[in-house]
This record gives sequence, C-alpha cells and structure tokens, in this order.
Amino acid sequence: MIDQSALAQTRTVARLAETRRQLLELFLPERERRGESEARTSAFPRSRTLRLLLSRHGFGAVSALAGGLLLARPALLWRLLRWAPIRTIAKTMLLRLLTTTGSKT
Repeated sequence: MIDQSALAQTRTVARLAETRRQLLELFLPERERRGESEARTSAFPRSRTLRLLLSRHGFGAVSALAGGLLLARPALLWRLLRWAPIRTIAKTMLLRLLTTTGSKT
C-alpha cells in the first residue's frame, strides 16, 4: 500500500520542479537557455535593461517619457537631467546618428 503523504510529497516536488523550469524560462535570456558561447553573452551591453534602453523601442520609450515630463513638469525634468551623464549620452546618440546615416549612403 502506497503511503498518501509520500504520494503527496512526490506530486509537490514535481510541481516545484515545473515551476522552477517556468521561472528559468522567464528570467534567463533566450541565448543562455540555448547555451550560446560566453564570448557572445559578454558583449557590451551585458545587462538586459541597458540593451532594452539602447534598442529602437527603448529609445522611443525614453524619448516619450522625457517629452511628457517636459510638457507636464519642466522643472522636474531639468532637475533629473542634472544627474544624467549628458555628455556621454550625447556622444552615444551622435555616434549612432552618424553610423546610421553613413550606412544609408
């Protein structure tokens, strides 16, 4: 006769394993799940947040947020801009503009 508590424990362990697998799918980048090389995953930018912000969609979202802040609360935007590395951001944006313009011609 099978012990009911052992059976319940086996089901619980199986459900936990499935939940862990699902969480790994959500939180790990796809290339880490596929097992791509470390050299490729260590390319700049490494963080998923920075990759999102530097992408076309992320740049549009940040631009929309800055535009909304400029219209709604200009003083808050200027206060926040004092903390931002404006020089670095400007160089990055200028370099991106020049490389995309240069590749189209």
